[in-house]
Amino acid sequence: MKQRIQSFGRFLSAMVMPCIAAFIAWGLLTALFIPDGWLPNETLAQIVVPMQRFLLPTLIAYAGGRMVGGDRGGIVGAIAAIGVMAGSSQPQFIGAMIAGPLGGWAIKKTDALLEGHIPSGFEMLVNNFSAGIVGFILCVLGCLVIEPICETTTAVLAAGVSWLVEHGLLWLTSVLVEPAKVLFLNNAINHGIFTPLGMSQVAETGKSIFFLIESNPGPGLGLLAAYWLAGKGSAKETAPGAMIIEFFGGIHEIYFPYVLMNPITIIGLIAGGCTGVIINTLLGGGLVSAASPGSIIAILGMCAPGSYFAVILSILAAAGVSFGVNAFLLRAFGKEGDMEKASQDVKNSKAASKGQTVAAPAGTAVKPAFTVAFACDAGMGSSAMGAAAMTKKLKAAGLDITVPHYAINDLPDSVDYVITHESLVDRAKDKVPNAKIFPVTNFMGGTEYDSIVNSLCEAQNSTNPKTASNAQTTAQAAPSIPKNFTAAFACDAGMGSSAMGAAIMSKKFKSAGLDITVPHYAINDLPESVNVVITHQSLVERAQSKVPNAKIFPITSFMGGPEYDEIVEEVLGCQAM
Repeated sequence: MKQRIQSFGRFLSAMVMPCIAAFIAWGLLTALFIPDGWLPNETLAQIVVPMQRFLLPTLIAYAGGRMVGGDRGGIVGAIAAIGVMAGSSQPQFIGAMIAGPLGGWAIKKTDALLEGHIPSGFEMLVNNFSAGIVGFILCVLGCLVIEPICETTTAVLAAGVSWLVEHGLLWLTSVLVEPAKVLFLNNAINHGIFTPLGMSQVAETGKSIFFLIESNPGPGLGLLAAYWLAGKGSAKETAPGAMIIEFFGGIHEIYFPYVLMNPITIIGLIAGGCTGVIINTLLGGGLVSAASPGSIIAILGMCAPGSYFAVILSILAAAGVSFGVNAFLLRAFGKEGDMEKASQDVKNSKAASKGQTVAAPAGTAVKPAFTVAFACDAGMGSSAMGAAAMTKKLKAAGLDITVPHYAINDLPDSVDYVITHESLVDRAKDKVPNAKIFPVTNFMGGTEYDSIVNSLCEAQNSTNPKTASNAQTTAQAAPSIPKNFTAAFACDAGMGSSAMGAAIMSKKFKSAGLDITVPHYAINDLPESVNVVITHQSLVERAQSKVPNAKIFPITSFMGGPEYDEIVEEVLGCQAM
């Protein structure tokens, strides 16, 4: 059941996430130009309502339809959503989340029925009319059927929320939200429930507290600070870096493994979450649009005029309460002794695993004949951390392999081994039935990671060495860098990570005397003319698929470091030849 809920939540999130830029634009317009905004402007304020009622739901519907039925599905889904919107005076985000995927599914089934039955030369005519007819039917269906259902659903949810607010019980939502987040249901909660409710509330009051219930970074910040103070071993060492990623980057998944390590800390998270909601309720704090990711930067950017004090205080108070409660719980009940022992076991197992790689000379890594991937629900914080830890362990064991990280639903069919949390094993098996699944209980690593390394070492020793030879030959045949080349920095979304990396890389090139400005792109938007691509090691395969003739430089950190200098040196070497 949990796997199904996670999958459903990820589907809802995938519809909303591509539209976040539009939500931010709408939020800025609302914060600035409505009568109660920072710069009231009667003319520009007229943009707010049409954008909320029509543009945002249409974009969500298009994204949902495109996920199911490609570009044609997106178009039909948007047509269906217009029918839902036309029948209501309220923003129909829930209706768009229904109409969009329904349109994608309908056109996909229609195309399957027509396949092989279209006369030659009539393909364009039939495709256009079939999409138009299906869109027409769904548009009518949306207006007459879907819209009344959504209105009823919204009214029920609004009544429930109003009851909680009237009785001062809205803080109880944190009792459900915080544990659900740790079970990787945060996307389902934030984008499937709170965003539609929040947008409706903004239409009435100009701000909403719902955008702050799940996205408040305070509880997670307090937990990580408690580990920094009261933890031991790897948890204490990694907590400061995780705090930066969670608070400023907004990747809340980074602290989930810390909770799973000591589940009793969920009490501190709930206490912190409740505190934040209570303060925002009492002081009237709220945002004008969804803050995604849940970063302090995004939250302050979407803060409603007059709410800054309440919002900032709610975050600090939530962090303080979470810190205090969790520090006590870690001191009193934390499995700190076991963590220390696990750290020592890691060192012992690492030495033992090195001894197993007898086929490789000392200091030489063996190129494996298989692929390994790390997966979690969202493909971000948890799996990124686990993939980095597993890559280091494999390198130390003599296996020249980099472990990429994916969302479960994005796992490539070609992967041979998948490492994932034990609760996600069934979903991983459904996605890659031919792969061997290694379940883990803790994304932070430990003895179970060492067992996986041992198994992979054994698998490497039993594979055909000729495969490794072919892989090395392929690597040596990588494209060279031409004299007049164009470079690009790429990440999955083409925003924060690649923008930061591109700025650092541009400075390093200019310092080395190379007049090169490095633009940044999403992987899927890389231009074919680019000669050099710098990207995270987990994205190398996607970059190669997009620009097969480009030289790809994999990196492990977007923050810069020695590997950036190595790229500059190699480029200078090629230019000197």
